[in-house]
Amino acid sequence: MEAQAVNPENIIEKWIWYALILTYPFYMLGAVYLVAPVLAWLLIMYWVYNFWLPQSMRAKSIQVEPHPVVMLWVVGMLVMEVALLIGHLDFYLGIPAIIKSSIGWAKGWALLALFIMIGATLPIRAELIYRACCVICLHTLLLIPLFVVAAYTPIPGTIYISPLKIIGGPGPEFFEFQLYGINPESLGPRWRFFTPWAPAAGLLANFYFVFALKEQNVRWRWIGILGSIAMVLMCQSRAGLVAMLFVSPAVYFISKLNSPALWISGGVGVSTMAVVATQLMNFAESSVEEFKSARAGSSRVRAALARIAIQRWRDEAPIWGHGVVERGPHLVEYMPIGSHHSWYGLLFVKGIVGFLALLIPMAVTLMLLLVQAQNCRTAQAALSCVLILIMFSFGENIEMLAYLFWPALVLIGIAFRNDTLSKAIIEKQQRRNGVGRI
Repeated sequence: MEAQAVNPENIIEKWIWYALILTYPFYMLGAVYLVAPVLAWLLIMYWVYNFWLPQSMRAKSIQVEPHPVVMLWVVGMLVMEVALLIGHLDFYLGIPAIIKSSIGWAKGWALLALFIMIGATLPIRAELIYRACCVICLHTLLLIPLFVVAAYTPIPGTIYISPLKIIGGPGPEFFEFQLYGINPESLGPRWRFFTPWAPAAGLLANFYFVFALKEQNVRWRWIGILGSIAMVLMCQSRAGLVAMLFVSPAVYFISKLNSPALWISGGVGVSTMAVVATQLMNFAESSVEEFKSARAGSSRVRAALARIAIQRWRDEAPIWGHGVVERGPHLVEYMPIGSHHSWYGLLFVKGIVGFLALLIPMAVTLMLLLVQAQNCRTAQAALSCVLILIMFSFGENIEMLAYLFWPALVLIGIAFRNDTLSKAIIEKQQRRNGVGRI
């Protein structure tokens, strides 16, 4: 089957397209961390510009009244900034720290709302996102031989750190050009591709896998599938592998909730599971233990970080949090308290206010997408993205990686566009009439 061209149709799509397909060149320059925030704020300023124009002068494809759930994300991320400010003031961290942390908010938490808003209001097709991420997978497959050969030669893993690190970021790993890394437990090679650490590559691989499954061209679909599977295997991310095996099948069944056949087969399945419930529970328990023991040191540190974060949040700053992460003790190998877990991190840094500022929009988005996924393929992909984010939020600080998974945020926004919702109705009617889905 000859590859169908998916070309950018407007200036917005061009920016999105080239920001994605040039990921590896940007990685070589150490600029991946900077591209997403610059793109987000430029595109949102373009939307604000159109918002204030008279209707007769406004671009026809711009939606100036976003879906309420999109505005809920905007409000939630603004509340994050408020919690940050109050936390800094409560602990007398000073004006320089407030400025630095606010810049971090603009490159982190703010991106969650900005890219969802961009997808919901600007003319961006989901198909463009799918194809561009499949192109990244193609580049990954082409570069894998170099990454593997480098790991078994005297070539150093980290080639250089980009001078762009002077701009500022969470750490030097965000600006490194690395061909491979070393697993500290097995001492074998472990690849993180263009991400700051290996589990982040597992997160991205899951998004690319979802996009590849929605790609309509068979050739590009298989390129995306193979590239994403290669990424999740080579980065050796436990959560990445579990998510890849779980999310897509789960969304498939969730999208069939209005199918009588599903309920009938589900009833049979539940009856069967009741017979073998004890064996299933034993298997689940052993699987969890194997999951933890696969990287026992990491699991121990994460558990200790969680205990410290919860205790100090509850005892010291339950409402607004501490404002910043703090270096942990030797027990957690000096890892920052508030890291390696979005929810514990929010409680420690931004208190219960910040916790709810993420929980509420994420829960509402999940519920609405569950409904839309019954009729709309775009909503199904967006639902997969939300489930992946939820799963990884228990092992990563997702705001630090928003600069990588922003295409998923754009897709979530696209699922809440007015025209996407109207297409879902047409799609439902076409399915009833036996016509191909949108």
